[in-house]
Amino acid sequence: MSEKTSFKGIRIGYVMTGSFCTFEKSFQAAERLAALGAELIPVMSFNAAGLSTRFGTAKENIERFEKLSGRKVIATLEDAEPIGPKDMCDIMAVAPCTATTLAKLSLGIYDTPAALAVKSHLRNLRPVVIAVSTNDALSASAKNIGALQNYRNYYFVPYSQDSPANKPNSIVADFTKIEQTIALALKGTQIQPMIKTG
Repeated sequence: MSEKTSFKGIRIGYVMTGSFCTFEKSFQAAERLAALGAELIPVMSFNAAGLSTRFGTAKENIERFEKLSGRKVIATLEDAEPIGPKDMCDIMAVAPCTATTLAKLSLGIYDTPAALAVKSHLRNLRPVVIAVSTNDALSASAKNIGALQNYRNYYFVPYSQDSPANKPNSIVADFTKIEQTIALALKGTQIQPMIKTG
């Protein structure tokens, strides 16, 4: 990404779902976007907002997200639904995006704040960036990834196998590429290469 890239005036719906092991990378990406001038609208799935793990308590994660975005986290269906009707976002990023959320989006199931936020945003025909993180990406979730990659307005952060020997079906997005992916998605272009090797 060029040093001159700026997201000043760009409203990014930043959605976090429950791949807790990638939360730190996601928070760092969100902080970089904010530093580049983006206005972040924070959204969390029920699990992301409600579960405490070895990667941080629910309270700590919410507080960090609200501090870096300067806004209250959207964590209910009632608060997620108006995102589209109120024209709140220019683009939305789901980072991390779990297998469950992938499946919901590919099948049109919108029963979490994360999935409903995406659905509400898509009514305005604007881009959604997916930063996938799941242990079954190359097995049960492969069909859902393939489906979304063929849907209009979906763009993927480059991803790769994170531990081929120990978790051969697992892939994780390269969170350092989120800014570049968003910048290109705003222009209607999928960043390439999408699948990282080596």
